[in-house]
Amino acid sequence: MTSKQQIKHIGIILDGNRRWAKKRGLPTLLGHKRGYEIMNKAAKWCARRGVGILTVYAFSSENWNRSEQEVNYLMDLFRQALGEKNIEKINQESIRIKIIGQIKRLPKDIQQLAAEAERKTKNNKRMIFNIGISYGGRPDIVEAVKKIINKKIPAKKITEDLINKNLWTQGQPDPDIIIRTSGEQRLSNFLTWQSAYSELFFIKKNWPEFTEQDLDEVISEYNQRGRRFGQ
Repeated sequence: MTSKQQIKHIGIILDGNRRWAKKRGLPTLLGHKRGYEIMNKAAKWCARRGVGILTVYAFSSENWNRSEQEVNYLMDLFRQALGEKNIEKINQESIRIKIIGQIKRLPKDIQQLAAEAERKTKNNKRMIFNIGISYGGRPDIVEAVKKIINKKIPAKKITEDLINKNLWTQGQPDPDIIIRTSGEQRLSNFLTWQSAYSELFFIKKNWPEFTEQDLDEVISEYNQRGRRFGQ
């Protein structure tokens, strides 16, 4: 048994909202609503356990291919998540919001809400809450490379640390833990660069069923694992 390890960063792939709804004979959109509610709770659970960063995969760069009705509903949920009422609750927990992903693909009003949420929470110290909207791990790397090229940095000066600092997560420590719900066992373009040495946890429950106890069980199992980083 290993000793308790400090958890700096947890990533979660919020999968199974639609399956949760279908299983209960409910409209798909209600699954997303329930998933949004659990996402908010998960941020508080992580903050209260001393986790430094939580990154959630809320809407992938591929999710734009879903039906117009579903995409519009998800955009409305993001308006709610980034709205004044919810941001005030997040402020009370001293959580800092950061939106990562292809921000320019989002509707203008959501871009503005995202900027305002980041501004209002920028001085909060308890935890960083990265919300991936129109996020993809490969686009993240592509954009980092473009930034480096635009800065005219010579090839011999390009290092892993430099690339890390130009990702959307901007030099944050890599995730210690990545959780995926719904039973699927793949990362699906989530934190592709950052997840090189993450401990992976695949939970059979759909995301709307995820509980505080499930988080504690993941953390407990993580503390049993030995992380060698190739040594």
